[in-house]
Amino acid sequence: MKFNTKAIHAGQAPEKTTGAVMPPIFQTSTYVQSAPNEHQGYDYARVGNPTRTALEKLIAGLEGADECACFASGCAAMDAILKSLRPGDHVIATNDLYGGSYRLFTQVFEPYGIEFSFVDMTDTGNVREAIRSETKMIWIETPTNPLLRIVDISKIAEIAKKNSILSAVDNTFASPYLQRPLELGADIVMHSTTKYLGGHSDVIGGAVATSNQEVIENLRFQVKTTGGVPGPMDSYLVLRGIKTLHVRMDRSVKNAQTIADHLENHPQTDKVYYPGLESHPQHTLAKKQMSGFGGMLSFTLKEDTQESASRFMSRTKVFALAESLGGVESLISHPASMTHGSIPAEVRRKTGLKDSLIRVSVGIEDVDDLIEDLNQAF
Repeated sequence: MKFNTKAIHAGQAPEKTTGAVMPPIFQTSTYVQSAPNEHQGYDYARVGNPTRTALEKLIAGLEGADECACFASGCAAMDAILKSLRPGDHVIATNDLYGGSYRLFTQVFEPYGIEFSFVDMTDTGNVREAIRSETKMIWIETPTNPLLRIVDISKIAEIAKKNSILSAVDNTFASPYLQRPLELGADIVMHSTTKYLGGHSDVIGGAVATSNQEVIENLRFQVKTTGGVPGPMDSYLVLRGIKTLHVRMDRSVKNAQTIADHLENHPQTDKVYYPGLESHPQHTLAKKQMSGFGGMLSFTLKEDTQESASRFMSRTKVFALAESLGGVESLISHPASMTHGSIPAEVRRKTGLKDSLIRVSVGIEDVDDLIEDLNQAF
């Protein structure tokens, strides 16, 4: 079954009672049991809900995973993965990653005795050098947020397997339409379903897909014990969004490529970060690893100051100045003061995140209108 068909049908079937094509919203917190511990697969909605189950089966099908567990947010999904670790364990993570991930790693889990090393994973040698006997997980983000660097999933997954280390990939930027990490050898794939999977900026959610039974057992334990789960309406909204994932992504990718080409030749831009540009250092790897270059791009200005970036972003009319990404509408943001504000300035600059860097989530509007908006903002 091809992806476009999977996006609509994977793991799905008409509801048995009514024949409803879309899974109903099972708005209930508890389920009747015929006898203690005798039920029809559900007993309490924190543990499971039929609407959530439909979403989990759909995402598992798209990622080629045996199972998926859904959570209340992308951060909750990461939290559940990391709770399998114990004091003294060590994690190697991408040095250019989402600010919320960095905050969770350093401010929540480091105080509990879990150590993190942040390395440039575009050079796999850095990953090899960072491995210790205590290393239990390698956390990959690709494309990275916000510099759009591409990490070789296959090579790092191979390194992880040789050293009996779990490899986890944040696949939020690419979505399973453009990249499927499990097929490339990774053990775990994670999404903020708020972004491309939901696709309409109207829901918060997270998901983890895997075929590793030990991992899925830990995730199910976290679902039951800590309860960071999405409600039935949230699950339904992501389900609905995924049905159009492929058509939305096609337009976003096409628009992003056109805008990246335009910005690269604009006299007021310094550098454009987009894997679809031949000037991108990992362009060849992106072509090999992904089926499209994504709807995200970043660029810096010749005048590299936060003030110049703020002036530019305050002038856009079609692009909305907002956090988040992956919706049908185009968004523009300033990572240094917004999504990555929790990362110390010296750490940001060391990884290449300049003060004037502007991140763009390209939507599905007419690309001529988007380019005209950027031009007038300059």
